[in-house]
Amino acid sequence: MDKQTPFYSLHQKHNAKLISFAGYTMPIQYEGVSIEHNHVRNCVGVFDVSHMGQILIKGSGAFDLVQKLTTNNILKLDNGKAQYSCMLNIDGGIIDDLLVYRLSQNSYMLVVNGANAQKDLNWICDQQNKNVSVVDITNERCLLAIQGPQAHSVLQKLTPVELTSIPYYSFKIGRFADCDNIIISNTGYTGAGGFEIYFDKQFASTIWDKLFSSNDLIKPIGLAARDTLRLEMGYCLYGNDINESRSPI
Repeated sequence: MDKQTPFYSLHQKHNAKLISFAGYTMPIQYEGVSIEHNHVRNCVGVFDVSHMGQILIKGSGAFDLVQKLTTNNILKLDNGKAQYSCMLNIDGGIIDDLLVYRLSQNSYMLVVNGANAQKDLNWICDQQNKNVSVVDITNERCLLAIQGPQAHSVLQKLTPVELTSIPYYSFKIGRFADCDNIIISNTGYTGAGGFEIYFDKQFASTIWDKLFSSNDLIKPIGLAARDTLRLEMGYCLYGNDINESRSPI
């Protein structure tokens, strides 16, 4: 049986068309793909992407493990920085593409594709050593992507964190919608600009409600428009453009 994100009942209230996706019941569209696509390009939309896997790697050996696992060079990461990367199998094929977040010197968060989350976790655990803990925190967390040229103005009303101080592929942890310890990340999969926010699932309804009461311009957006937006930008989709039979070179 498919899992549900903490926003499931809220998607129903917005009359979303729901489908099975990556082991979850997810909104594929609300008003229509073209309408939603254009709304994100011109205004601001919210995607529930809580199906994405979130894996926490901590300990004195965390740096060495993440450097071994991923193809990009995490020496380039300072605290508060993120990096697009991928993990490879022994033949050089792409196990998954992912984001690496450096939370601290000995703490990293990997954000992986939902359909690959268990496979990725197994691979990571096979590589880990005694100086590292690997914890799947997906079921405890939520992830919303607020994307579009109006995202900054909408979100700034909800946080004391100065969003203009967060460069691309960087993040800050602070207060958002009266909730604490929210990761506010200047990242996204649409090419429209905006932020992704990570938070404990206990805050799900509070953050969703405050987002949609903050501005009439904001709309919920389904995964179909997410796909057309990323395709328009030429961003890869795992399982379609990349897989274990392809290498990053």
